[in-house]
Amino acid sequence: MPGPLAGVRVIDLTAVLLGPFATQHLADMGADVIKVEPPEGDLLRVSGGSMGRDKSMGPIYMAANRNKRSLCLDLKKPAGCAALKELIKGADLFIHNSRPQAIERLGLGYEDLKKINPSIIYAYSLGYARKGPYGHKPAFDDLVQGVSGAASLQSRVDGLPPRFMPSLIADKTTGLHLCIAVLGALYHRKCTGEGQMIEVPMLETLASFWLTEHLFGATWTPERGAMGYDRIINKFRHPFKTQDGYICALPYTDAHWLTFFELAGRPDLAKEPRFIDRNERAKNFSELYQVLASLLEHRPTEEWLEMFDKADIPAMPVRTLEELLDDPHLRATGFFTEREHPTEGPITTFASPLDFEKTKVEFRRHAPRIGEDGEAVLREAGVSDAAIAKLKAEKALIVPAPTSS
Repeated sequence: MPGPLAGVRVIDLTAVLLGPFATQHLADMGADVIKVEPPEGDLLRVSGGSMGRDKSMGPIYMAANRNKRSLCLDLKKPAGCAALKELIKGADLFIHNSRPQAIERLGLGYEDLKKINPSIIYAYSLGYARKGPYGHKPAFDDLVQGVSGAASLQSRVDGLPPRFMPSLIADKTTGLHLCIAVLGALYHRKCTGEGQMIEVPMLETLASFWLTEHLFGATWTPERGAMGYDRIINKFRHPFKTQDGYICALPYTDAHWLTFFELAGRPDLAKEPRFIDRNERAKNFSELYQVLASLLEHRPTEEWLEMFDKADIPAMPVRTLEELLDDPHLRATGFFTEREHPTEGPITTFASPLDFEKTKVEFRRHAPRIGEDGEAVLREAGVSDAAIAKLKAEKALIVPAPTSS
């Protein structure tokens, strides 16, 4: 069966990672996502360097744009905007991550589009809620990591200067929230027939993400303690060294700790007042983690993992990025596949983590070349061949040269 969003038409003006990450989930679930790109293409196409045969098919772009179709329009030209509006008339969702002022100057604001499609869902993400004093500012992942508290979190652990997390965490987290918001709006429209506008700002998304566990003592007024979940920001919370590597081990319940101390040959520690139950352990995380580290270093990783599995104590090995490619679980579940790309030859791809029993999420098509589906998409919207030829002649519609065989 087709995916759960089969039949949903998405006009996708998003670029770089945040928006494409959101719309890839929609595309994976079966939505017809039409990626509308400017003549130069999505900037993400060249992020991370030009490693491929087609220099516009960068690695991060290919990882975030599968299952989409590409239409390349010059929206600075009235004919380009007019063609886009023809598509919007029959669309369910219009989505972008440009600053609202810029998109409104093109005549593509919500008030403009609901005149031609009253039931349109209009979704966008920006750096900071438009109603606030930061609302006009540009935003990138690094900036939002800084202002949201993310860059300073590691300093709470080790006392070093603030630094960025080694992932585009702001983009991807906000992209997921944007996707969730769209799904809610689609359900509302199914029930009522009403479209609506959705705004998902990066700062507010990231702030809520961290504060879920780190508002902590400031939850109450007046405060009943410091902000920051002390177990999570403890400097001794890290993968533990074993005799031949590292392990992530997390005895959690009273029974886990009792069993672990017995396996480690130190049953006496279970009777110590500071470790006797979860309430006492919570007051002594630093000492507890140091004891855990001192006990784990005396046996090999695999030996610990086997013991923990038999005792049902949570534990996993530490993998490098390179080792993920050969992880036995990911191999067994078919997470990685090798596919033949039309321009890039053999490539490795990874699956969507979503798995529906009836409406399967499938890899239907590779991330598209710039504008490769433009003519077909416009014909589906009822644009005549003569009008398409005129758009091409005016360079309002850009199509790629045929691929060499």
